[in-house]
Amino acid sequence: MKDVKKYIAGKYNVIVIGAGHAGCEASLACARMGMKTLMLTMSLDSIALMPCNPNIGGTGKGHLVREIDALGGEMALNIDKTFIQSRMLNTSKGPAVHSLRAQADKNKYHIEMKKTLENEKNLNVKQGEVIDILVEDNKVKGVSTRTGAVYEADAVILCTGTYLKGRIYIGEVNYEGGPNGLFPSNLLSDSLKKIGIGLRKFKTGTPARVHRDSIDYSKMEIQPGDEEIIPFSFLNIDKEFHVEQVPCYLTYTTPKTHEIIRANLDRSPMYAGEIEGIGPRYCPSIEDKVVRFADKEKHQIFIEPEGLDTKETYVQGMSSTLPEEVQVDMYRTVIGLENVQFMRTAYAIEYDCIDPTILKRTLEHKEISNLFFAGQINGSSGYEEAAAQGLMAGINAALNIKGEKPFILDRSEAYIGVLIDDLVTKGTNEPYRMMTSRAEYRLTLRQDNADLRLTEKGYKVGLASEERYQKLLHKKEQIKNELARLKGTHITPTNEVNKFLEGLGSTALKTPISLYELIRRPELSYDILKGIDKDRLELPREIRLQVETQIKYEGYIKKQMAQIEQFKKLEGKLLSPDIDYSNVGGLSNEAKQKLNKMKPDSVGQASRISGVSPADINVLLIYLEQKKREYRGAKHD
Repeated sequence: MKDVKKYIAGKYNVIVIGAGHAGCEASLACARMGMKTLMLTMSLDSIALMPCNPNIGGTGKGHLVREIDALGGEMALNIDKTFIQSRMLNTSKGPAVHSLRAQADKNKYHIEMKKTLENEKNLNVKQGEVIDILVEDNKVKGVSTRTGAVYEADAVILCTGTYLKGRIYIGEVNYEGGPNGLFPSNLLSDSLKKIGIGLRKFKTGTPARVHRDSIDYSKMEIQPGDEEIIPFSFLNIDKEFHVEQVPCYLTYTTPKTHEIIRANLDRSPMYAGEIEGIGPRYCPSIEDKVVRFADKEKHQIFIEPEGLDTKETYVQGMSSTLPEEVQVDMYRTVIGLENVQFMRTAYAIEYDCIDPTILKRTLEHKEISNLFFAGQINGSSGYEEAAAQGLMAGINAALNIKGEKPFILDRSEAYIGVLIDDLVTKGTNEPYRMMTSRAEYRLTLRQDNADLRLTEKGYKVGLASEERYQKLLHKKEQIKNELARLKGTHITPTNEVNKFLEGLGSTALKTPISLYELIRRPELSYDILKGIDKDRLELPREIRLQVETQIKYEGYIKKQMAQIEQFKKLEGKLLSPDIDYSNVGGLSNEAKQKLNKMKPDSVGQASRISGVSPADINVLLIYLEQKKREYRGAKHD
């Protein structure tokens, strides 16, 4: 590339590179916290793009969206404006794993988020390709673009998604490219390497988009949305949504599908060894599924609309890297897709990302001050995981500039805490996806109480609005008052009451009992007891849910809170980044090596590093105690 004349284009507090889900949340968080912010994207048409499945939420991911919202983020509000179907998943199981999922109108989601960004004061949105990160004396100074613009900044947040050195694979064909036919970012990778940041390859894939009119829905099982729509945002809890929901459909592959795949595996770049990047374990291609689960005669396929103003339809479960003509033959063996017409071919994309263990829990680089990373560049997958990281990177960039304490959520406080701790402490060898099973304290980290856990924290750092905070206080008061009322309201064993209880399969009363104790019975619920609760006020659904959950799971919650207390003790024992673990006697050689590399900020984080044993943790605790005594002794002298 010819040398381009550079010019100073502006000075900002924060520059965000990328306008995907991480970039949107990072930019809005910084701007709302008073930072003069610039968002740079290679295409304004790719803001909040959904290059894969056009949905938000799902198991584990719905928890992240609710937490983003509770802290003052935008994702939940945006999907509430643009969903075309909404479902609460896992309702047959306990409240810990209930997860909201909404199908988005893909174009509308982009349009509404773009509007929000454009209307945000303190935020400039510009199209431009960043090719260089400017660093002096291990401190970020700004960025430069392909057209020669140099933007100075106090902090930079990289949210580059799958664009870094992006390469598209379809059978024997491969070429440089970003998702959805967009350009890749090739030069920025070289800049990162130049400042000492190592890169590796990950990959992800997406299925074909097909024409709605070429699908035979009569052969498929309809998957309607919920009758009662529950919004994602806590700000919308009181609102009624009158949305004509669009159904999704369930269908299946056939033995013929599997036959075609097996016959053409040698033409898949994954199996031919052309792709070096590691793909997502929990979102495998159809080739992977057929190979890994060879005994299965069929696989579930979901047919999902991409929006109200398009006939493009997403074929969930059929991502593939097979050649185009093989894909068409294969898709036409799926029940109901016999005459399907392709609009976009399935492909895999390989891209550069970092090893996230080079980051602090604030998502700031450990050695380059005020350089933050968020989203898929950190080795995660998914819109929700990206948005959560973007929000946290944005908050911490703003706090850094203000000279305030960092904002860190630990594993006991939020799924966001689990996500970031897993990435920066354990690292990941494959695209990381959030699941409820990753959270050890999931009974207390439910999606329904995200605001009770986090809104006050978001308000204190200056992101959650006054409206949101006042809503929270009112909710807390309502829950407290109703729990007190239920404890103080006693039901006497009259014939009417006993007949009512026996009709519900419950034991008759012999002595008076509080409504609180009655709700504890497995066969009874808060709503069911309305018939004998004469003084009950009409409370919103979310208050009733909180009250019932707190009563029914009281014992389990108390037990989990005791576990969290123990966890907090180790998290509270802070470790200085200046410690040279080579000089700490009693540590194993592996622990010394790992601790010097990772520089954990607490004993709790140290305990989760692979290769650091419980014996090593005891050594660290003794070391800290000795240092404390030495300090006291020196102070006394």
